[in-house]
Amino acid sequence: MIRFGLCCIFREQPIKFRTTTAAFLLKRSNEEQRNRLSELCLINADNLLKALEYCQHNKIGDFRINSQILPLKTHPDLGYDIRDLPGSDQIIQAFKACGEYSRKYNIRTTFHPDQFIVLSSPYPDVVRRSIADLEYQAQVAQWVNADVLNIHAGGVYGDKSSAVKRLVHTVETLPDPVRKRLTLENDDRSYSPRDLLPVCADLNVPLVYDVHHHRCLPDDLSIEKATERCLKTWNREPLFHLSSPKDGWQASNTRKHHDYIDINDMPPGWLSMDITVEVEAKAKELAIEKLMADLKMA
Repeated sequence: MIRFGLCCIFREQPIKFRTTTAAFLLKRSNEEQRNRLSELCLINADNLLKALEYCQHNKIGDFRINSQILPLKTHPDLGYDIRDLPGSDQIIQAFKACGEYSRKYNIRTTFHPDQFIVLSSPYPDVVRRSIADLEYQAQVAQWVNADVLNIHAGGVYGDKSSAVKRLVHTVETLPDPVRKRLTLENDDRSYSPRDLLPVCADLNVPLVYDVHHHRCLPDDLSIEKATERCLKTWNREPLFHLSSPKDGWQASNTRKHHDYIDINDMPPGWLSMDITVEVEAKAKELAIEKLMADLKMA
């Protein structure tokens, strides 16, 4: 049975994840910085549990966790080990409670790190910082029972073949907690499913199929064939992405996401599959509610 996923934040529900800025914290003492970060981490853990409870009560089977769930975790000046924060045991236990809840109610959790996570970059410092961020999210993933760290392949830098080689090399060096959760996703500018399927096969990394991106950057694969090929890359429940263009498919720019999902954009074959579909729509929980009603799944 298909399960829909909510991405990171809510439109109307009073469940909000908190962050701060480096500029704000750098004006404070080290003790004040650590106390503030500790407070925010615990607030976010508590709100993650509330988010999972909302999902459970509203038949939403997946929740994508915000990449800044631990604010400024890998910042070059303010980064920290969770054990350096006051109340770290309480923070970790609060996140582990989320993992226990997700297991109990079979709610999947995933991460989709920010776009600055680029493993194919020709710049070693970018790759180093990208790996550090993935390691942090893998640490939280262990606590909360998340099975996906989903990234894009990155840019082509004028030479797609060389970029892919760098990507493959970097993935092969990743620590196990990252590697076993890592997935790749086709994007709407550089890498289509046809580009990434051989990479995923070579690395034994699943491909998160984004059908909107595929429509924006088509290749010789039909949606049905791409779906079939992507399903075969998974050794657990497949994860796909769904969205609709803000101004319709006839607009000059079809990349921007709509508030809601046009059910005509849902590949019909998906509805009979045991898959997770994360709904990338700006109306968030309202979009999932409407989609499920439109599909008579509510």
